[in-house]
Amino acid sequence: MVKLNAGNVLLKPSHRRQLMTWLKRAMKLGGQVGDFFLTIRLHRIGRLIEVHADVHDSAGDFAYCVRRPLWQDALREVAHRLTSWLHAQRVGLA
Repeated sequence: MVKLNAGNVLLKPSHRRQLMTWLKRAMKLGGQVGDFFLTIRLHRIGRLIEVHADVHDSAGDFAYCVRRPLWQDALREVAHRLTSWLHAQRVGLA
């Protein structure tokens, strides 16, 4: 399950669909690990977008935070990092 809290960042529906596309592999890996819950919070701080990602799954909890000038760059980095961490957890459970 994924929960998105956009805070004071304006995201169009097409942006939300784009984000869900980037997170598709992470959600699949999280489902394989089990008990997967992802919370993403976005906040605008001056000219930067700050993204907090909190993950809860059966292998443990972890969090990641990044600040970038563009929301696409920040969310793409979070999606990439989540995928790599969940893959490592999946391999570790096997």
